Amino acid sequence: MTLRDLSRRTVLAGACGSCAAVVAGCSTHITGRAAPSELPKVPTVGAAPSGTGTDDAKGTDTLAATADIPVGSGKIFADAGVVISQPTAGKFVAFSATCTHQGCTVSTITGNTVKCPCHGSSFRLTDGSVVKGPATNPLPEKDIKVSGGKIRLA
Repeated sequence: MTLRDLSRRTVLAGACGSCAAVVAGCSTHITGRAAPSELPKVPTVGAAPSGTGTDDAKGTDTLAATADIPVGSGKIFADAGVVISQPTAGKFVAFSATCTHQGCTVSTITGNTVKCPCHGSSFRLTDGSVVKGPATNPLPEKDIKVSGGKIRLA
């Protein structure tokens, strides 16, 4: 097959595919942002204690024991997509672990904030509100059930 045998559409499609591959490979250098495959893998921080799991007739899973969530701090349960904190003794709140900026999973808790590794957004552990952008929306609340010293998603 010669170049004359190829249609204009075939040539353009091939050229566009080549350009897309080059641009994708250079995206980190052009935008200063990591390509999705280069983003950090977020480990589950504060995994549920051993012996937890489905433990009631409704089939809900225990995420943590209340004793595992420190007062004034919290834990991230990436597999469940939730952050649980205990702002004051005996009061537990939960938020989505998905950053409202571009959907990365938050990864660290420092003091009373939870931080996103992708672009640096920070959120308050007490109410999920934005402390530092680029995120402009708070982490959405998640319903939890606290009883018998166990915390479950509601």
